[in-house]
Amino acid sequence: MSDSLRNVHELLDRLDESRLAAVGQLLEVMIRDDDEELTEEDRTAIQAGLVSLDKNGGISMEDVLADFGLSTDEFERMAAATNDYPRCSD
Repeated sequence: MSDSLRNVHELLDRLDESRLAAVGQLLEVMIRDDDEELTEEDRTAIQAGLVSLDKNGGISMEDVLADFGLSTDEFERMAAATNDYPRCSD
């Protein structure tokens, strides 16, 4: 096993269930075939989203954070705290 892979395994072992699930989803996206064709359902959903944006505009970051009970300052403090986690080495 390479040092990088061993390091990743050690980091994964330290994650709680919810963070481990998030990493799993990220990995699935990363390894997905880039040549995968969009389905008609995908195209329809994308078009509906674009029409909604044109008609209603977007949602501000403040509104999204408020839905989670957070202020911008709280979110920025949380984001800064993530810098405390160790990084994978190459």
